[in-house]
Amino acid sequence: MVTVITAFFRKMIPELSNPSVCMKDPQRVQKVLQSIAEAGANKLQVISDFDMTLTRFSYNGKRCPTCHNILDNSRAISSECKQKLADLLKTYYPIEIDTSLSVEEKLPLMVEWWTKAHDLLVEQKVRKDQLAEAVHESEARLRDGYEFFFNHLHKHDVPLLIFSAGIGDILEEVIRHFNVFLSNVKIFSNYMDFDESGTLRAFKGELIHVYNKREGALLNTGHFQELRTRPNVLLLGDSIGDLNMADGVQDMQNILKIGFLNDKVEERKQTYLDSYDIVLVKDETMDVPNAIVLYLTGNK
Repeated sequence: MVTVITAFFRKMIPELSNPSVCMKDPQRVQKVLQSIAEAGANKLQVISDFDMTLTRFSYNGKRCPTCHNILDNSRAISSECKQKLADLLKTYYPIEIDTSLSVEEKLPLMVEWWTKAHDLLVEQKVRKDQLAEAVHESEARLRDGYEFFFNHLHKHDVPLLIFSAGIGDILEEVIRHFNVFLSNVKIFSNYMDFDESGTLRAFKGELIHVYNKREGALLNTGHFQELRTRPNVLLLGDSIGDLNMADGVQDMQNILKIGFLNDKVEERKQTYLDSYDIVLVKDETMDVPNAIVLYLTGNK
């Protein structure tokens, strides 16, 4: 059966033969791909994380900034605040990716991290007009091939729902900067609340962090209900917390989960293989998602 599956991939989606691609159950991947393709693009929705999923993890050997990093590193933030934010990252990021800790153990610590970071940003009295400048001057990069991904989904009227634990205002500026903030894109993230003078005074609504996207998804079930005619899901993420982003989808029929494994590969690889259908190891491109999206839309 493996040779048949290999032949299918080689013929239909040759990019799945890339060295970066790992699959625990290629037979299941083939079956799900065929089911979604047969149903057609009008039954499909794409749900994705943003930082280190649609954006690059690194470029020329240097880490690329997340939405939070873009603001943290900007001129809108004092050097003292920059150091405090860097200290938070040094403390909490190892906890976020520690495979020896359960999600339940990480939850309160992630809330602690995001809350402290947001409080520091509010103290800085960040102005709304500084956000575009911060993005423009940053080294933020979408993954190679992003243009095809965004434009092809838009061309086929496939909704792209982005769930991000980052800062929604910055995220919007990034995709606007790269000219892909298209009409089919919907963003669920942490949005800033500005006062009448355009100064940051708080963050809106419930906090979204890397391990509570399930709650974010369920809070937005009203939006998912609008998509009930699209029961097939392509999910993209880079953390175990991203696996729950589709929990609000009504009457789901098929889901294919693609995980980008960017960091601490050897110690996390098995966990990712057990969780995601396709794992992309240290792959800074959208080549595989693009090939899959092309196949699912009838190669048109």
